Amino acid sequence: MISTGLVALAEMGDKTQLLALLLAVRFRRPWPIVAGILVATLVNHALAGALGAWVTTLLGPVWLRWILGLSFLAMAVWMLIPDRIDDDEDSQRPPRLGVFGTTVLAFFLAEMGDKTQIATVMLAAQYPVWYWVVAGTTLGMLLANAPVVWLGERLTRRIPLRLVHLASAAVFVALGLAVLLGWGAPA
Repeated sequence: MISTGLVALAEMGDKTQLLALLLAVRFRRPWPIVAGILVATLVNHALAGALGAWVTTLLGPVWLRWILGLSFLAMAVWMLIPDRIDDDEDSQRPPRLGVFGTTVLAFFLAEMGDKTQIATVMLAAQYPVWYWVVAGTTLGMLLANAPVVWLGERLTRRIPLRLVHLASAAVFVALGLAVLLGWGAPA
């Protein structure tokens, strides 16, 4: 639940959400776009989740607590910086890989080093069952991006993105402080 909510909030106004909007406007084929988002996110976040789980085997609990806590606080600051995506000059050419393949490739690459991928690494390092984190973050991505694909620009104009970014930052601050102060840690 935490992974789903956190990523859904973090994704609002993110470059991949803008990418979803651009793909929807350009191709006007929502099902292959949403399927491409699902596949790209599953692969990308599974790699991030595995990395997060692996990191826990390298670091002791004290180091891990400090790194995770400070990382969550850094994510809170990052949430306050809005993302932008450049316009594609070749938007009139048909995609070589089809709508689905173009979406998979574009989303996978756009997620590399993105806030939600890094959040997945951190959440997988914090929670013992990393594949549930991946399931949650993938669901969060779909909750944030699928409506954009189907409803497009009308939806993005009605959501106060600044408020969503502030709420996401507050959640990351709360998680960072909880980790640093040891709240919820086994005694």
